[in-house]
Amino acid sequence: MSAKPILGLTMGDPAGIGPEICLRALREPSVLAECVPVLFGDAGVLKRAAQTAGNPALDCRVISLPELAAAKTIEVPTLVDCATVDAASIEPGKVSAACGRAGYLYIEHAIRTALDGKIAGVVTAPIHKEALRLSGVNHPGHTEIFTALTGAKRSCMMLYSDVLTVSMATTHIGYHEVPGKLSVERILNVIELTAEAMTWLRRRAPRIGVCGLNPHAGEHGLFGHREEESFVEPAVAQARSRGIDAQGPLVPDAAFTTAQRKKFDAIVTLYHDQGHIPFKMLAFDTGVNISLGLPIIRTSVDHGTAFDIAWQGVADPRSLYSAIHVAAELAAGRNTGVALV
Repeated sequence: MSAKPILGLTMGDPAGIGPEICLRALREPSVLAECVPVLFGDAGVLKRAAQTAGNPALDCRVISLPELAAAKTIEVPTLVDCATVDAASIEPGKVSAACGRAGYLYIEHAIRTALDGKIAGVVTAPIHKEALRLSGVNHPGHTEIFTALTGAKRSCMMLYSDVLTVSMATTHIGYHEVPGKLSVERILNVIELTAEAMTWLRRRAPRIGVCGLNPHAGEHGLFGHREEESFVEPAVAQARSRGIDAQGPLVPDAAFTTAQRKKFDAIVTLYHDQGHIPFKMLAFDTGVNISLGLPIIRTSVDHGTAFDIAWQGVADPRSLYSAIHVAAELAAGRNTGVALV
């Protein structure tokens, strides 16, 4: 058996940039030095995408799902041909139910394989939320899919980079829904999951900032409905009583300035764009999405399907390489008894 971790990659939406960046990962020296990649996708899609994008032809080992189930281990880069979609029917850059369903099935197969212990973790290429919905999948994104299919009791999304790390108390919901989804328990869970992850990643006790919800962090009730006093302040106080160096509520529009963000190892945000906008401004090409609280390792690119450039051979694979690197690090930690759950 290889000493390197075996990591599952999911191809993402077939009509997006996932196929081409995954093809590049299968032969990228920095990836192969850290892990044995096992890609869950469709051989026909990858061959067609390679031809269209001008990438080298698919030259890795190809096996079926039954062959994967029978395999005791995998020691070379491998494509698991899930045979979920007709490659000839795909229109690059177009939303379709068939592609949404295919993207979901790659994830489902990879999660099952990870839960069975055959791969050390899962790294995901981007899926398209509208395509998911058209296919009948009710989960709005990866985090929700992984939480449901692994039976995790608590989880959250964390975006990790060398310049900024943020985690989210809520993710794929409308802004009007956010206040109703906040609670002391939810914010405390995210603080704790973030602190556990950063303790491992930083190898020391981290400093965690927690944003307020409203402008000026509510200005003592002047803005909003005292969400900061009702939810954030008690959650921070409980976290501190449990030994976590947490501070908040931070004024959101100042929390990500250079001086402020250097005070913290990670910042807990209360809704999707509160964390995603500053993160993508600072680390769009190299950031990594990590799902915390799961019984398996899951990392991802921090970008979408990029339909406007799909299958053109110009997609930047660096975020995928970074996600693989972090997953390999986490797998090494798990092998020594360290886990982010």
